[in-house]
Amino acid sequence: MAVNWGFLGAGYVASRGLAPAVHASRGAHLYAVASRDEQRSATLEPERVHATYDSLLADERVDAVYISLSNSQHREWVTKSLEAGKHVLCEKPLGLNSQETEEMFAIASRNGRLLVEAVWGRWHPRFARMVEVVSSGAIGNLQHLETAFTFTSEMTDNYRLNPLMGGGALLDVGCYQAHAWVALANGAIDLEIEDLSRVIGPTGVDLTTDVSVRIDGAITAHAVSSFALPSQQQFIVQGSSGSMRTGVGESFTTWNEASSLYINDVVEEFDVANAFVEMVENVSCVIEGEKGWVVPSADSIRVAHILDCIAQQKA
Repeated sequence: MAVNWGFLGAGYVASRGLAPAVHASRGAHLYAVASRDEQRSATLEPERVHATYDSLLADERVDAVYISLSNSQHREWVTKSLEAGKHVLCEKPLGLNSQETEEMFAIASRNGRLLVEAVWGRWHPRFARMVEVVSSGAIGNLQHLETAFTFTSEMTDNYRLNPLMGGGALLDVGCYQAHAWVALANGAIDLEIEDLSRVIGPTGVDLTTDVSVRIDGAITAHAVSSFALPSQQQFIVQGSSGSMRTGVGESFTTWNEASSLYINDVVEEFDVANAFVEMVENVSCVIEGEKGWVVPSADSIRVAHILDCIAQQKA
């Protein structure tokens, strides 16, 4: 039996990433799509197109909802979806802040429904291997994380440039790096900011956030998030007796391509993988009560607190 998915939004990620993934996934069926443009919704090839979000949520055949709306719309439509009895997979960042994130998970719990943040890179086999390497002690005790996710933006009329809609580089690409901290540093419970610089753009969002932190008193981390720097994705992990870094394939968004990982002097190769498919299949399995892995709610909440801490710190 397949999970009937309904999409709220039919933008770039939904059309290029999630819709093809649902079509390719075992145990998942793209049943319905609703967006501002019914013709665009139809291009995702669902069984049914709904004229409005509310109409889709009222459809009893929809089991789970994928939400890819602007950041500022997440709380409203996650809440409405959960209260309509739907399971929810919502694009990152789940909330604009930790309060929103915690509230949404509380609503999910109250309604007995699954809520998952769609940080799709965490389902990639290479990322899972990195977590395994650190937890196994293969490179000793974790000492330092060096990450970057930057690109020069040509966005003009985009919510990512609007502070009222949850724009800015920290929320958009910094969340990938905060998830790396949490996944590798066992929750990254205690965070102390040691250095911070920002470049604020004309619309009021951070075009670049460069932050150095100390995690749990022992691990240092440095992350650069930017819409204004040359394109780069970097993921380096330093341990007390070795190191690890991503090789071929983007560090956080490698997609439909082979990738590699350097562990000390050994190179591990990974076959072509689609983390969108891995995510959809795992979430669908959990919805069906079968074995699967999803990003823990505690991780999403901790990441939201980390981003709050950085955002609220004066540079």
